[in-house]
Amino acid sequence: MELWAPDLAARSSRRRDVPTLRAYGDEWLANRKTQGRQLRPTTRQQYRMVLDRYVYPEFGDIRIDHITAEDIDLWYDALAPGRETIRAHAYSLLRAILTSAASARPYPLIPYNPAHIRGAGNTKRAHRVEPATLEELRVIVEHLPDRYKLMALLAAWCALRFGELTELRRGDIDLRNNRVKIRRGVVRVNGEFIIGPPKTEAGIRDVAIPPHLLPMIETHLADHTGRGRDALLFPSAADSTHHMAPATLYKVFYPARNAAGRPDLRWHDLRHTGAVLAAQTGATLAELMGRLGHSTPGAAMRYQHAAADRDAEIARRLSALAAENGDNRPGSSGLF
Repeated sequence: MELWAPDLAARSSRRRDVPTLRAYGDEWLANRKTQGRQLRPTTRQQYRMVLDRYVYPEFGDIRIDHITAEDIDLWYDALAPGRETIRAHAYSLLRAILTSAASARPYPLIPYNPAHIRGAGNTKRAHRVEPATLEELRVIVEHLPDRYKLMALLAAWCALRFGELTELRRGDIDLRNNRVKIRRGVVRVNGEFIIGPPKTEAGIRDVAIPPHLLPMIETHLADHTGRGRDALLFPSAADSTHHMAPATLYKVFYPARNAAGRPDLRWHDLRHTGAVLAAQTGATLAELMGRLGHSTPGAAMRYQHAAADRDAEIARRLSALAAENGDNRPGSSGLF
């Protein structure tokens, strides 16, 4: 974790200059970086929500040198009963801010971090992911409108994130080498779509397309995509130059998942489905992580180098899985 101290910490070590948690926390959030990069807009928005809703009501107007371990213990005991993830996030955020204050240079604002509840920042995954079966995926795709079918197939067979899919453009599809190039993603913050790099360095990747999807991709490019290289593959239904909002997708995805008997399935679980399918081909962990673009920056290079040579083979084996579960003849639908 990077420890950052606002400039106000260096102005004076005198007690009257010690800020409230709100003043210090707001500046901390404005300047916060991880691994040398600014926080993603969605992450900053989430931190702001947690501070405003769970941390500042208790500590916002208190000078940080007046916050005690007992205060934090009492606050945590009463915090968001039954909502373990929120409790962990709120505590971790408070602890990070106080850690920064305790390490401020040249003068620490507090002598030590009073947030030291063992295990309070940890949480177990609340949602147990149950990937879709091939039959469930087939039913989901069949029940989607035509312009959304390829989106679900790429989410599953290529394990792409929603923000990667909705920023895909015609120029990102390389049909000569059968690859989709992931170079950007899009997030929606306060109603505004913000385009930026993928979540991590490993997220910048070329994903080999399983050959059985190629006819479907060609059809989608011809029927549902604008002509220019910058044309979005999955744009807003109202305006092809605008990004698709999550709510637009959910309106068609929820009925489709219900038709498959999977009302519990989230859209992001299709990506998990893709990871399981790739693992069934015998892909190594390094190859899987390279294909998914999901790793720490330090491990990303190892994963991507290991995956580069065999990713096309993984894609071919994915098509073999599809052929075992349905029609893969030339001219077929390309679904399975």
